[in-house]
Amino acid sequence: MLALIPASLFAQTLTREGNRWVQTITGTAPAASRLRVNAEGSVHLEAGGAGAIAYTAKVSVQARREEDARRILSRYAVRIGTGPDTVVLSVPGGPDTTSVTVKAPRLTIASIITSDGPVEANGVEGNLEVSSGAGELKCDRIGGFASLTTGGGDIHVGAVQGNLHASTAGGRVMVKTVHGNAVVETAGGYIEVDNAGGSVSADTAGGAIRVNSAGGPVSAATGGGSIVIGKAGGIVTVRNMAGPVQVGAAAGIRAESGTGGIRVSNISGPMRVSTTMGSIVATLLGGPGADSFLATGNGDITVMIPSNVGVTIRAESDLADTLRRIVSDFPGVAVQMKGTQVVAEGPVNGGGPLLRISGTGGTIFIKRQP
Repeated sequence: MLALIPASLFAQTLTREGNRWVQTITGTAPAASRLRVNAEGSVHLEAGGAGAIAYTAKVSVQARREEDARRILSRYAVRIGTGPDTVVLSVPGGPDTTSVTVKAPRLTIASIITSDGPVEANGVEGNLEVSSGAGELKCDRIGGFASLTTGGGDIHVGAVQGNLHASTAGGRVMVKTVHGNAVVETAGGYIEVDNAGGSVSADTAGGAIRVNSAGGPVSAATGGGSIVIGKAGGIVTVRNMAGPVQVGAAAGIRAESGTGGIRVSNISGPMRVSTTMGSIVATLLGGPGADSFLATGNGDITVMIPSNVGVTIRAESDLADTLRRIVSDFPGVAVQMKGTQVVAEGPVNGGGPLLRISGTGGTIFIKRQP
């Protein structure tokens, strides 16, 4: 049950700005650890202060005379409901535009829902939930998890201590720091996650993806654009319809590309890498621990193997015209011609899990890493 705060606690002023009349409503509500804002325009929340909850709402209208503006705006009033440790602030939608700014003390839960407009929320000690019909979303210094959803617009995230879920129907998603897991989605736009303590899932219908550092596994998919993963504490799974893929370090990798080269380095686990058109460069860090597979429909494949990694090579080069389609630095890997195919098989550094390599129309290089 919520109780409404008396209207006497509100203050209203009317000013003219260009061809619009703007009604500014200011007021306060008792301090509470839970806040919900219902709006139909832009919202800006700053939490973590002291004292009561203070707000400033603006509603504007186009009118020739002040009397007409007052008559129209009289139908729009701010409502505040209070309950056990809860405040609900409802800001009306104006005939033109509305906006609200809120300053709040310590919040364990903050929820912002607006039908249309940008939202910014900072300093929430607990969980944050934001939903906008359309508009840019920003948040920073969130102590719990953050759920951000917009019907269209960029999303910018500073620091989130818990998990993150960010979704937009169209726009960029930029994330600085998430201490938990991150799920990031856009129907079309660039995605960048700078640092995540847990896993990362990034999905865009079209645009580049960059994950600089993740403490757990990474899943990235795009309809077209480059994918760059700096380092991951788990297995990296990549799907790219058209564009290059690059992974700096991972505990294993599963990568598929329609058209584009794939470069993976410092891989300490199994690899399943394939591209329809493009070259593959793979550098092993430790023993893969399980069978691995590298394949391209049109391009070269280069594998760099350090002296402390043992694998068994089985390589095939289709449409080959010379034995030089497979070049190996390891004498134990025998290369021979079989019809239009060059095959090579043998142990490297004493042997180990099977590493299958398949290429068409290019050259396979099996190199000793210096």
